Amino acid sequence: MIKANDPSLSSWVEVPSNSDFPIQNIPFGIFKTEQLSPRVGSRIGDYVIDLKSLFVLGYLKNLPFQISDFDTPALNSLMKHGKKATSDLRNRLSKLFSNDNNDLKNNEHHVSQVLIDVTEVEMLMPVQVGDYTDFYSSRDHATNVGTMFRDPNNALLPNWLWIPVGYHGRASSIVPSGTPIHRPKGQQKPAEDADPIFGPCKLLDFELEMAFVTFDGKPLGDSISTQEAKDYIFGMCIMNDWSARDIQKWEYVPLGPFLAKSFASSISPWIVTMDALEPFSIEGPKQEPEVLPYLKYEGNHHYDIHLEVGILPEKAEETVVCVSNYKHMYWNMAQQLAHHSVNGCNIRCGDMMASGTISGPTPSSFGSMLEISWRGTKPVAMKDGSERKFIQDHDTVVMRGHCEKNGVRIGFGEVETKVLPAKD
Repeated sequence: MIKANDPSLSSWVEVPSNSDFPIQNIPFGIFKTEQLSPRVGSRIGDYVIDLKSLFVLGYLKNLPFQISDFDTPALNSLMKHGKKATSDLRNRLSKLFSNDNNDLKNNEHHVSQVLIDVTEVEMLMPVQVGDYTDFYSSRDHATNVGTMFRDPNNALLPNWLWIPVGYHGRASSIVPSGTPIHRPKGQQKPAEDADPIFGPCKLLDFELEMAFVTFDGKPLGDSISTQEAKDYIFGMCIMNDWSARDIQKWEYVPLGPFLAKSFASSISPWIVTMDALEPFSIEGPKQEPEVLPYLKYEGNHHYDIHLEVGILPEKAEETVVCVSNYKHMYWNMAQQLAHHSVNGCNIRCGDMMASGTISGPTPSSFGSMLEISWRGTKPVAMKDGSERKFIQDHDTVVMRGHCEKNGVRIGFGEVETKVLPAKD
């Protein structure tokens, strides 16, 4: 067992019972305050841990880090040290904040410099994303979309059960929770026998996804196997991979999504490490037909992560419209990374790879409004009496995720995004 995952551990920092951030989590992110410049932090309960201050005060000795790894506006420098170094850092933090360790606990002056109330911080983009890849790995989602737009008896395209389908997305428009987005504009073709029109998207949708962030991979020309994959994945966050359905319908043939996806993707600001998620790994679904040798894997690479999505109309109460789980994925991260690199594509530190929309087998677990409202034919009632087929201006979409087992809850926090009207 990884020491920091011990369910019996408790902290001298008070942690609310329903917190996403017990001592068994220790995620990583970037924060700033009115007085402090952007820097690396972790979180425990309702406090952010200032890792730069911890380093300066001498609590991170004998680890392979320099102050520049913490005094920085992105986690990339930290991740450059690789899997063992970041695992050792997490274990050190766990030890410092555990009840049976007095090194920091008994020094109130140091504690006041290291722990910052979460209400006083602004969370920033955690990673400088070099390349972003979006997969399409939920069988239920792919089946739903294929049923809606093609032959229900042949909902999955011929390649879907053979490869983890993906496309190269836009890294520059990935934004952290709390960053509002504007409704995108583009071409749409509302009628088959009419010319396309241009204007604001009318069918704006969320996509419930999880994303993982990589360490440095191998040089160009080399591949990462499914057996090696865990050594190259740092951690995960929740992603709302926004989609303009009407723009996408017109543009996606023959090269796939473009303007319909590149306008924004929103992520939760804390990267939860794969070490912290290890106790929640589970067996995946049986894959038939049998996958090709490079996609075969051993061990548990799927994860039991409870997910939910809520829509918050302006000046109204939130309505939960989706309750799903990451365990519903058909293709797992090890297979995605192996497929991504099997042609020799080089993976770099800070690359982000998203799961694709996560849908379960029941309507309550569908991960997009396209499915929940079934292409707009089944409006969803909000608590304020209004209805939604897709996302309206001034709506806020909130996604949450957590794992729970043996009395330990590991969470990701929220990704919350308000939709503003299209710009003129």
